[in-house]
Amino acid sequence: MADVRLVDIEKKYGNFLAVPQLNLTIEDGEFLVLLGPSGCGKTTTMRMIAGLEEITSGDIEIAGKRINDKPPKDRDIAMVFQNYGLYPHMTVRQNIDYPLKLRGVDRAARTRRVQETAEKVELEALLERRPSELSGGQRQRVALARAIVRTPSIFLMDEPLSNLDAKLRVTMRAELKHLHHELGVTTVYVTHDQMEAMTLASRIAIMREGRIVQLDTPKRIYSEPADLFVAGFIGSPSMNLIDGAIAGGVFTAPGVSFPVDQPDRDDVVLGIRPEDLEISTAPDAPVIGKLYALELTGESTLVTLRTGANSVCARGPADHEAEINAPCHFVPKPGARVHLFDRPSGHRLDGLSAKGQTL
Repeated sequence: MADVRLVDIEKKYGNFLAVPQLNLTIEDGEFLVLLGPSGCGKTTTMRMIAGLEEITSGDIEIAGKRINDKPPKDRDIAMVFQNYGLYPHMTVRQNIDYPLKLRGVDRAARTRRVQETAEKVELEALLERRPSELSGGQRQRVALARAIVRTPSIFLMDEPLSNLDAKLRVTMRAELKHLHHELGVTTVYVTHDQMEAMTLASRIAIMREGRIVQLDTPKRIYSEPADLFVAGFIGSPSMNLIDGAIAGGVFTAPGVSFPVDQPDRDDVVLGIRPEDLEISTAPDAPVIGKLYALELTGESTLVTLRTGANSVCARGPADHEAEINAPCHFVPKPGARVHLFDRPSGHRLDGLSAKGQTL
């Protein structure tokens, strides 16, 4: 087992600064997810840890040892890629066995370890098949088995589930979560899928333009987003973000009115998640507009209203029905969290949400 420290690491491609002075400590045994949109630097960061990308400056330490100059094979890491990276001419057994063979493990020990690992990921019945005879989910399990068979100090996983269909992704997420619980190996996982991040991570590092904009537990990131980018990126559907102004202790925007403990200002954004709103018939509801869309998701209905230039979404009951363009009112649920953000900087105004944090 090992912790990982990135100390002032930078990555430049010519004059382009892809990752500027990144500092990050990944604790021993934790499952850290690097999350962000395409081009934010998350895969570059992982490849620098792996030794597949040379760092421009700074230091990378694994288990307290500087490994900047070590080749990938000497870093005691195992990688799982998006495209599986299996050898097509080898059977499943041979694919899983190959890393052990390279390390000179004797045949009897290899046979035992391959069998144990195949059982962990439910591949024991497929050991004599070749990759071309497997489904996408089965191939991904082979890639995982090949990574875990030699019990490395660190797992690096680069969007390993992105090629799978929705149902398989859910199944594989559960398998990954269980495997990490069983093995306890330090894991760094790259994804742009916030659901994967929320369900798998011990901590999430949300990246934007090569920088970490928030590093925290999934629960804290969801309930206390650091800025407008995080607030809009995390959550499905994402947080409602409404431009407005504060005057006389009330946040106002067209069709929106919330009491807040804030001085007067005209450059503020109010944020509230759809699950913190409910449909109401109250004439003095803080959100009033016309019904714009209904989306049945199975267990609930997403109800969107338009008020001025803003769209506001609430999560309503599955059996809710109404006519498009009919009057629509939302009120906060008991205990709802309402956030305020500074529009120029995007930062959340710490401790300064709606009165008493709940409405």
